[in-house]
Amino acid sequence: MKKVIVFGTFDLVHKGHLSFFRQAKRLGDCLMAVVARDKFVKGAKGKFPTNNEKSRLRNVRKLDLVDKAILGSRTHNFFRTIRTHKADIIALGHDQKPPVKNLKRDLRRHRLGNIKIVRLKPYKANQYKTSKLTVNKERLK
Repeated sequence: MKKVIVFGTFDLVHKGHLSFFRQAKRLGDCLMAVVARDKFVKGAKGKFPTNNEKSRLRNVRKLDLVDKAILGSRTHNFFRTIRTHKADIIALGHDQKPPVKNLKRDLRRHRLGNIKIVRLKPYKANQYKTSKLTVNKERLK
């Protein structure tokens, strides 16, 4: 059984996320979503997400496309998460960091070099991006 793992904030789940999950699901038999912890979202994006981590996790778990959803590591050690859950494929969103080349290097360094990395295609990226949806939501107020 091929396990696919994705990482993300998944705040305000929208059609772009659904396309992301659909594409990732096609890569294997089991799709696992790792929802970022609030403190790491704040560090990466400079602000807290609209929804807290438990709410975001609950929303992702409701999706039929996702077989398993968990909160990310408290220490932000995604290599441990990948190893623990025996991922075969990491699916990255079109706008997710790091570059594939750097991630492959880091995976080899952590003795996870056999894991395949796939960069997924965007779905109407100019329209479906949480930061854009949040800005539009604010304008409507």
